[in-house]
Amino acid sequence: MTTVTASEAAYVVAALLFILSLAGLSQHRTSRSGVVWGIAGMVVALAATVGLASKSITATGLVLIAVATAVGAGIGLWRARVVEMTGMPELIAIMHSLVGLAAAFVGWNGYLDVDAGSHGGEELTGSLLGIHHAEVFIGVFIGAVTFTGSVVAYLKLSARINSRPLTLPGKHVLNVGALVAFVALTVAFVARPHIGLLIAVTLIALALGAHLVASIGGGDMPVVVSMLNSYSGWAAAASGFLLANNLLIVTGALVGSSGAYLSYIMCKAMNRSFISVIAGGFGTPAAAADEGEQGEHREISAEETAELLRDASSVIITPGYGMAVAQAQYPVAELARKLRERGVEVRFGIHPVAGRLPGHMNVLLAEANVPYDIVLEMDEINDDFAATSVVLVIGANDTVNPAATDNPASPIAGMPVLHVWEAANVVVFKRSMAAGYAGVQNPLFFRENSQMLFGDAKQRVEDILRSLDALDTPVREMAGSTR
Repeated sequence: MTTVTASEAAYVVAALLFILSLAGLSQHRTSRSGVVWGIAGMVVALAATVGLASKSITATGLVLIAVATAVGAGIGLWRARVVEMTGMPELIAIMHSLVGLAAAFVGWNGYLDVDAGSHGGEELTGSLLGIHHAEVFIGVFIGAVTFTGSVVAYLKLSARINSRPLTLPGKHVLNVGALVAFVALTVAFVARPHIGLLIAVTLIALALGAHLVASIGGGDMPVVVSMLNSYSGWAAAASGFLLANNLLIVTGALVGSSGAYLSYIMCKAMNRSFISVIAGGFGTPAAAADEGEQGEHREISAEETAELLRDASSVIITPGYGMAVAQAQYPVAELARKLRERGVEVRFGIHPVAGRLPGHMNVLLAEANVPYDIVLEMDEINDDFAATSVVLVIGANDTVNPAATDNPASPIAGMPVLHVWEAANVVVFKRSMAAGYAGVQNPLFFRENSQMLFGDAKQRVEDILRSLDALDTPVREMAGSTR
């Protein structure tokens, strides 16, 4: 009868806690408990791993583990405390790169360990040795692709490089060629391991990861972040096989599968296939007529916007990345509260890929204590725009672009968008008339029922709040004088 060790029992507990964490994070109301479950699972996993390692390594090794844990925890806590919500996408991307780099290092260590004649203190021979070398090769490949892909995603999201896609001649041939080379090298490596083959696949994987993400335009970056999350999970699972660590295998599979499913959901919401996204994505240069202005736009002031809102019966707010950049979620929440107190029906319409991170807008609004029941997804609210008095588009662009439905030649043709233009009045908050992150001009800006409110979103919303108060003052004074 097999005896279950304390570390194995702890790994089972940690795995269950991670599953509970994913379940909690699937809903707004339980997201905080989901985070707590995840933290608890990681604490249990780390404690069990250190306890297991202490049986076979020296005191110096334990000290090194403690130092590495302290340094990693310190960096993580520091970044979590100082990062703005606008910086979360690039922070997550760079974290994914570290997972990929770690997986590649584990793969290399696994090869060198076996090359020295041992694996975990046991010599591998025959089919076990072949399986191990396959694990090494695949782990290094996935890790290296994740590493450079995440670094390029970080550079794009942080605006250190242009968000437009890299369009090398025959880019699809290059990608397919790299995958074919990986398969061929894997077969050769398993048959006759050689460090030269491992170096070759590492270089190919590094180039492929960078090229895959560089070829993806800004409009698809939320899917890219989700996709890299999935890659990092599979890289962790590959490391688990190499290290014979069941918890790492389970955890990596959970992250990999959940990230892949999220990517699928987002691609479905964008009416795109996952393959088309990783093969190039949005951002194909549009025709010259698409890139310029398509008519005369009209401007509106904060005071005029306040009058529109005062007389409105229903208002829908559609936020985007611009709201995150301006940190306007708090005054927006205050505006929603004041309008609701006046009897105005206020709701938020959230596009699945609004912002540059899955769920970005939902997190911002929850942070500002916007009630969950007035935050609706695109499919829940799209039919209601035609009966809406005023729509406030705050920092959104590509997700409210009518060209997706009206212009088959547009790079975003077929992408489901929020039908804000169907409302009686649309007020678009923007800093300028520049195109969105996908580099596509928006005909919404030039429609007769649309008006532009230029400037910093937070300042403009605060101006509207002051104007609403000013409009209410005569009413209050008149009410006071009649008493």
